[in-house]
Amino acid sequence: MLSVEAPKVEYFFNFDKIAYLQGERPEGCILCLLAEGSDRVDNLVALETPDFLVSVNLYPYNPGHLILFPRRHVTDIRALSREERAGLDALVEACLDVLDTTHRPAGFNIGYNMGPVAGASIDHLHLHIIPRYPREIGIAELIGGTRVLVEDPMTTVAKVKAAFSARGA
Repeated sequence: MLSVEAPKVEYFFNFDKIAYLQGERPEGCILCLLAEGSDRVDNLVALETPDFLVSVNLYPYNPGHLILFPRRHVTDIRALSREERAGLDALVEACLDVLDTTHRPAGFNIGYNMGPVAGASIDHLHLHIIPRYPREIGIAELIGGTRVLVEDPMTTVAKVKAAFSARGA
């Protein structure tokens, strides 16, 4: 009789993320607090405009993962005015140009998660720009089913801020 052993499962842990998920949250909306300049939230803001902010994602999917969000608290893209939508479109273009300079990705995923069942963990409208790279899957992802981050978000925010500054933004 042939005996087959189950494969050994390896786990990779981000010990800080569980504290974030289960820890105390500041009262109020995290993105509104960022827009207000509160010191109660981690500030990875790379650019501010009169209507929007651009921040590096605290728990990025890939290096250069940005979130763009309006200063005013809205939860649905349809709540933005035409002027805000036009401003957001221009900001997306600027972010893509900056990421092409700072991270040189091969492509991008761009999108919103509106509502908890759609994956929105923050109830404030925000747009994700996720750079994508050739051959980005590594052995840890393949075997462990876990993403390995290759760049510290603080390094990313410094690069992106410098690139926006060089553009005169």
